[in-house]
Amino acid sequence: MTERAPLAPAHAAAVWWLAIRPKTLGAAVAPVLMGIAMAWRDGLAHAGAAAAALAGALLLQIAANFANDYFDWKKGADGAERVGPVRVVSAGYVRPATMKLAIGITLLAVMPIAAYLVWRAGMAFLWIGAAGAAFALLYTGGPKPLAYIGLGDVSVFAFFGPVALAGTYAAQALQFAWPPMIAGIGPGCLAMALLAVNNLRDRHGDALVHKRTLAVRFGATFARWEIIGSIMAAAAIPIVLAIQTRHWGAIAASAVCLTMIRPVRMILAGGQGHTLNKVLAATGRCILLYGLAFAIGWILL
Repeated sequence: MTERAPLAPAHAAAVWWLAIRPKTLGAAVAPVLMGIAMAWRDGLAHAGAAAAALAGALLLQIAANFANDYFDWKKGADGAERVGPVRVVSAGYVRPATMKLAIGITLLAVMPIAAYLVWRAGMAFLWIGAAGAAFALLYTGGPKPLAYIGLGDVSVFAFFGPVALAGTYAAQALQFAWPPMIAGIGPGCLAMALLAVNNLRDRHGDALVHKRTLAVRFGATFARWEIIGSIMAAAAIPIVLAIQTRHWGAIAASAVCLTMIRPVRMILAGGQGHTLNKVLAATGRCILLYGLAFAIGWILL
């Protein structure tokens, strides 16, 4: 594994910004924006609960990114052949003990947010918060990490989809409802597509360290069709929901999925390595734009 000398203190902010992996944060923001919009349209919006849901989602995503950085380094998954974004622990920019501390601090910051949501909306949010924190750690940590046994995709779908969106709605409305749960399938599918692109790119290195993602277990062709199928499902969900609820503005989110035509062609052409980094970036943008388009469309029409 290639080690790099730690960066000078003047660059510390840039290093931690790199560790946060800002391009992944859209997956956390999109379902929350959608949940806020749905509560707003129902006349049940609550600024405090909406802000808490957004802050909690972002902190859990950051904690997961920190944990992935640390645990993948510990398991040797970030070798010199990695073509994805730099991982700061394996690169020598951040000491492992420092990253462990950062994970702990980030998860501690979630606790008052979770306490507020429990106080406002009930004990369901204790379990949602605890599950979110466990997911952040167990995705790549623990004796049987979810990412290493092929359960990363379904976990990402749940936490960045129905759980996040329905939870955001319920935190404001003080009740769970089926439209937010159905709507959550959309961002959940796109988050799953994002992960599948990442796993397709890294499948050879992952296989060497026994990281049995679905791309490793079932091969590149499976991963490519998982990505394409997830995008198609995400495009279909707003249409189905619009037909059921007459909120036709939601279809704007389906239109956003058209931005993935070129990246899908790159996938079908057998793109690898740095080409898949471009697809990854495009998918991350698509998730955020999908959430924005759905939220605006749901409120206006």
